Order: sequence, then C-alpha cells, then structure tokens
Amino acid sequence: MRGCIPHGKTQVHDERDIDDDNAEYIYFRNQADSKGGPSLGKTPMTRLDLRNPFNAPIYHEETVGSTMDASKALVRKGDPANAPHGTVICADFQEAGRGRVQGRVWNTGRRDGLMFTVLLRFQRIGDIPKALTLRTGLAVALAIEDFSPQLRDGVKIKWPNDVMLPAPDVCGEGAQGFRKAVGILAEAEGGDVYIGIGVNVAQREFPAGLRDKATSVAIASGAQIESGRRFELLQGILARLHDELETAGDAWRERIEARLYMKGARTNFAEGPADSTRVFVGTIAGIGPGGELLIVRDGETDVRAFVSGEVGIEGAYPTNH
Repeated sequence: MRGCIPHGKTQVHDERDIDDDNAEYIYFRNQADSKGGPSLGKTPMTRLDLRNPFNAPIYHEETVGSTMDASKALVRKGDPANAPHGTVICADFQEAGRGRVQGRVWNTGRRDGLMFTVLLRFQRIGDIPKALTLRTGLAVALAIEDFSPQLRDGVKIKWPNDVMLPAPDVCGEGAQGFRKAVGILAEAEGGDVYIGIGVNVAQREFPAGLRDKATSVAIASGAQIESGRRFELLQGILARLHDELETAGDAWRERIEARLYMKGARTNFAEGPADSTRVFVGTIAGIGPGGELLIVRDGETDVRAFVSGEVGIEGAYPTNH
C-alpha cells in the first residue's frame, strides 16, 4: 500500500549533544533489563523492561539500518524464544530505512521520534487479520489520544497507512488542516508480518520543506514532551494494538470510518502503484470489508473500491480516464 514515509531514508536534524541529555539518559537506562538481548551484530541488543501485552520482548538498538530489517534478521537466526509473536525492535536512528514510495524521506531528531517494528506471527497466511495496516493506524491513533488527552477525538487515519494530527496554525479538515505525524508500513513473509511504525513525538520544528506537511505530538498538543516519554507512548501503542487484534471484534470498519481523514470530502486520488499518474477527483465514501478505500468519482453515482493508491496528491491533476 501507498504513502508510508517513516521507514523511508532517514535524515537527522538534531544539533544537541546527546551525552548531555541527562534526563533522557537516566530514563532510558532505568528501563533497561541488565540481562541484555540477542545479538544481531558485534554487541547484544538491549532488552527494555517495558510492558508488552503480547508477552514478548522489546529490544532496543541506538542505530540500525532499519528496524524492519533488524526484525527480519532476528527471525532468520531461528531461535523462536528470541522472536515470539509480538516481539518489538525499536531504535533511536535508522540509517537505511525504507518506505513504500521511493525517494521520500522521513526527518527526525535522533531521540525525538519513535521508530519500531512489531513482529506478528501467524500459523497461516489466511490467519492474518484483514486491513491490518489500517487497524494498526487505529491503535496508534487511540494511543496518541491516551498519551495526549488534548488531542482526544482529533486524530485522523489517512488511508492506507498514515495518522494525521491537527495543525494548530490552520483551520478545517482539508489538506492544510491536518499534517502527518505517523506512517506505517507492513510487510509479510508467509505468516510472519512485520509492522514498521514511525511516530513524530517530541519535535518542536521541522526543516523548511516539511513544515507544511509534517507535525508531531508535541506540536499538535501544544505540550513540551521529554524525548524519554516516547517509551511510554510505545507501551500505549502495544496495548491498543493488542486490544485491536485480540478483543475488538468486527467493528473495526465503523471505528476507522469515524476517524477517516477526508471522509465525505472531495479530493484528488492517484489509483494504483506508487508511481501511478492515473489521478481523478472523487468523494471519499468509507472503507470496504477488506480495508479498501471507497470513493465516488466526480460525475458518477456508483461507489468504487480501491486496494492501492494515494489520497490528496499535491500538484496532481486528473487524467481523462
């Protein structure tokens, strides 16, 4: 699916001396399990002493190529005890992450964002829940509202894999009224699903080219957030994701539609793969039973369902087909 940025190539914009970030350092070290974790390189990963309702480990690396690649490498090592269902790998910085769209980058300070991959292991491909990426977005949206009550009922899910937060400096629910704070990328290998999630948490500003596109929990809520609190948000996301997959039942469509970005609004839509130039204007009608986006194209009355594409393409103009 289209539109995921957080596991795109990462650039750091952080001029702080990390060694002087004492509050963050103390908080982080207090979360560490002294037993450590399995090694993917020269040194073992740190196992964090954080709550995970999946009853699986949460590992931390300061720097990785990407948390998704690290998760896959852990699975390839072949020790099920180190990588059960619900295992998490998080990192302060990704050197070579990726997104679904080539060439897009995700800018984050080294400790201002939350970057992690959740490994979900199912016996069969058919056991993988429907609309898993969207339902993960719902879990993240609810966790952000738990974390920052100022944002309650204001977090939106942008199909297929983004979470949008209100921009305090503009009004309305158009493209200028909300900005992206979260991107999600899911990849499956057999019954193993790797869900990469990137959340802008504590950033107070972005480079000029992103200021009208990106936001963070701190900016949207108007609160100063210590970077160490990103682990608190991680625990909240895992709790909400576990609830969504284990106990939420079949009401996920209605719950997502209640938060669906641009629902009932006219927008440009690029159908198909990431490099598609097939753009038309239509009105977003809702979500289909398999997570498809439902749109009524301008000039038509029938609802069309799309399994890939991107909503609200900037600078895109409709084609004649």
